[in-house]
Amino acid sequence: MKMDNSKLAEAVKKQAQSWLDGNYDETTKEEVRQLMGNEEAMIEAFYKYLEFGTGGLRGVMGAGTNRMNIYTVGMATQGYSNYLKKCFADKEQIKVAIAYDCRNNSPLFARTAAEIFSGNGFHVYLFESLRPTPELSFAIRHYGCQGGIVITASHNPKEYNGLKAYWEDGGQIIAPHDHNIIEEVKKISSIDEVQYNGPDKNITLIGNEIDDIYLSKIYELSLSPGAIRENSEIKIVYTPIHGTGVELVPKVLQKFGFTNVINVPEQDVVDGNFPTVVSPNPEESAALKMALEKANQIDAELVMATDPDADRVGIAVRNLSNEFIILNGNQTGSLLVYYLLTRWAELGLLKGKEYVCKTIVTSELIADISNKFGVEYFDVLTGFKFIADIIKQNEGDKKFIGGGEESYGYLAGEFVRDKDAVMSCALIAETAAWAKSKGKSLYELLIDIYLEFDYYKEALENVVRKGKSGAEEIQDMMNGFRNDPPKSLGNSEITRIHDYLSQESIDPQTGKKTSLSLPISNVLQFFLKNGSKISVRPSGTEPKIKFYMSVKEPLLKKEDFLQVGKELDGKILAIKKDLGIP
Repeated sequence: MKMDNSKLAEAVKKQAQSWLDGNYDETTKEEVRQLMGNEEAMIEAFYKYLEFGTGGLRGVMGAGTNRMNIYTVGMATQGYSNYLKKCFADKEQIKVAIAYDCRNNSPLFARTAAEIFSGNGFHVYLFESLRPTPELSFAIRHYGCQGGIVITASHNPKEYNGLKAYWEDGGQIIAPHDHNIIEEVKKISSIDEVQYNGPDKNITLIGNEIDDIYLSKIYELSLSPGAIRENSEIKIVYTPIHGTGVELVPKVLQKFGFTNVINVPEQDVVDGNFPTVVSPNPEESAALKMALEKANQIDAELVMATDPDADRVGIAVRNLSNEFIILNGNQTGSLLVYYLLTRWAELGLLKGKEYVCKTIVTSELIADISNKFGVEYFDVLTGFKFIADIIKQNEGDKKFIGGGEESYGYLAGEFVRDKDAVMSCALIAETAAWAKSKGKSLYELLIDIYLEFDYYKEALENVVRKGKSGAEEIQDMMNGFRNDPPKSLGNSEITRIHDYLSQESIDPQTGKKTSLSLPISNVLQFFLKNGSKISVRPSGTEPKIKFYMSVKEPLLKKEDFLQVGKELDGKILAIKKDLGIP
């Protein structure tokens, strides 16, 4: 039930007043006073507490319970600490690791969290300077920690920051831990209960020594050192977009043997304001603009761009007309899985207990590739934490080869338990070298995959709304699709609906329902008679609803590639129209 505006404003004002009366610093109190002069802004800042979603704690920086600041970070960290104490009461001393990215206030939030963990008696491994998120996952396992956090808002705009919480397996927090931590946070009635200013004696700074071990583990994943030696001078343009990949991605490419990696100097500058881009999101073509300009100037073959915390990577390759195009996450993921499985098979490494993992909104092409090689694959909910959970469940019994998600996140091997752009950059470059050793570009390799498995084409559309009212509008849209689903999309009948909220798979013709095995999630999927798949879900970290569209057609010969692509574009346009997407 929605609270009416007058009651909500009254409740929010009371919450804001508690900050003015409480033990908060004067700068924060002054910001709250200014908010109280603007009812709409005050409501946005105080109408709820930030909660763990698919990306953990994330929000706009500023004063308020619904904002990222040292107090919301503090309460989340204290709640997490209390929960760790309950879960690991048998430990003589609980250990945690902390990393942070390039964003404004990230060092402050990381140090704040470190001192709180220390104040709770934990031993803290704190990175001495900014580091990629996946290295935090690695460090947790390397140091035998019970948990850890990274301060980052991933690819969100510069106004945002966030906190991702991890468990002892190196994966992000999942149920029931995420909900239980929130309950612990809710029990904290005052910031006076937060153990700020813990002693430095419990904090160990870590740096290059763990970098070297991490990079060496990534190098062990290399499957084609000979192909790299043959093609070591491939021209690669790389940009960290002002983020944490600036040191380690060039280092890992050099370690693999690539000798011609060209940077974008303006974007090597670590800066949380991201001055050269509107958004530091490698899914958006504008974020790669400077790298593409550099690549065209020097006649490069491959462009790679990592997001601020270097867990996701976008790439651009030359098409059949020798023009750069940006591949989507499904295409890059399919290339990587195809390469990994091909080389594992060629090297005799497939023993029958290996598997691949992807998310349910990611292309079914990855499933087709896995089936061809006789390798088991798992589908999981959106969020790499669910891939990490599959690795944890199968540890010691089955071996994870690789996998990923359509949102530019990929992983190979088991020593990291989150998407890893440092690792992915190395393996993407290796795939390019391997393809070149066979006389092909990455784009030509992708077409070969389509010739073998069908031409899959995907599109992602985001409908964005603002603030509290926007979140409610998005929920109303989901309710509409759920309560009155379409009968067909793009002139193709819907033959199956998966509703992960009710955990039911529904045959719309007969009404027959069967159970889905994945956890509850606010996701709907429509499967069409022509093989298309449409997924609808609200974002877990931003006020928007996402529409994932995947269509396919057989590609019988290479010469038909462009024509079939146009036909698939037509299918996507028809689906968008039926969904009411402008």
